[in-house]
Amino acid sequence: MIRARLLGAGAVCGLAILVVGLAARSLLPLSAAYPWRALAMFVVLLASAQSRVHVHPFPTLGPANRVTLIRLAMVALILGLFGEPVEGSLAGAAVVVGALVAMLDGLDGWLARRSGMVSAFGAKFDVDTDALLILGMSVLVWRYGKADVWVLGIGLMRYAFIAAGLVLPWIARPLTPTLRGKVVAVFQMAALCVALAPFVPRDVSTPVAAVALATLLWSFAADLGRLRRGVTVYE
Repeated sequence: MIRARLLGAGAVCGLAILVVGLAARSLLPLSAAYPWRALAMFVVLLASAQSRVHVHPFPTLGPANRVTLIRLAMVALILGLFGEPVEGSLAGAAVVVGALVAMLDGLDGWLARRSGMVSAFGAKFDVDTDALLILGMSVLVWRYGKADVWVLGIGLMRYAFIAAGLVLPWIARPLTPTLRGKVVAVFQMAALCVALAPFVPRDVSTPVAAVALATLLWSFAADLGRLRRGVTVYE
């Protein structure tokens, strides 16, 4: 039942991606392939979420997960820009969409708590969506020459952390989220949006991205320390 509900909501979001993508082509220098590329990205991401739906303990998807699904669709619109030319107007559009995704980040958690539908699925869905946004924005910051290739470390760090857990089991242990981690994640989104903004020169965007990367390294180092000590609660 819940799989069908997720697919149904996903189908609506997929249709919205096509509509928005086709409409955007009349306003922005986008290729004919863009709407379909964004839709393909969304389908892959939705399939990944679908594979974890068994840990969702409620019979309905819930308002929080619906908001996260909308956020995921917006992230797919950003990822669809990977195959498009480097144009200032496209960077501006990505910044607007990225900022909207970031602003909606706190809404899904609030809705989950308010509706009493907090779940491991929803938490993972939310974190994965944030990580994909950060990855997509870091790639665009690099592609647009706003920072050197090291900026990709911002988007790839979480995936490197997961990969390390496959080699070192103590890294893969469950770890309670902290306020520090949430604040750092929001800072990454904000910093990458600032760095990508067309009106921000490279001599500003590069230091902004560097500070974001340094902050993220500090946060992951703190989490590694907690895991090493066996700490799984707030500090």
